[in-house]
Amino acid sequence: MSEPTPPDEEQPEDIPEDEAPWHSADDVVKMAREIADSYRSSGAPAAPQRRRGRARRRTARPQREDATPLGDFVGELVRQQGWTDQLAATRVFTDWASIVGPEVAQHSEVVGFDDGIVRIQATSTAWARELTLLAPRLVAKLNELLGDGSVIRLDIRGPQAPSWTRGRRSVRGGRGPRDTYG
Repeated sequence: MSEPTPPDEEQPEDIPEDEAPWHSADDVVKMAREIADSYRSSGAPAAPQRRRGRARRRTARPQREDATPLGDFVGELVRQQGWTDQLAATRVFTDWASIVGPEVAQHSEVVGFDDGIVRIQATSTAWARELTLLAPRLVAKLNELLGDGSVIRLDIRGPQAPSWTRGRRSVRGGRGPRDTYG
């Protein structure tokens, strides 16, 4: 049995470069691939082969394909399935604050988008009227972001008033609260 060398003693510096205990990342990856390939072919690991001399770098991998970024793969899948229009439509919901600005977005919300019609719920009748006045500019901006013709018009609604036809405070045959809500 040989005794371990104390840590304060210096290690000999005349170790050949190919037998040094440290390896480059390429060497480690290459060794792992050789071990994995040996498992695939025989079922048992083979001893990794060490190359002597200067390692050559290959620019192409003939046996394996290069990794593909996930975004490229998902983008291709979306194009193949024909989902580009539906995904563009979701931008109306997700980017509403950046499209109309933070103040208008605070007082309005997109509640639907079907057949080129964007349905918007405003917090008050005043904001519903303001959005009605801004509608042509908003349609143009939405078409610019989503693609020409994707938005035909905006359907803007104000807050919904409570129903006075039923309940404790209803009067049979009465005409309701008249012009209380807008």
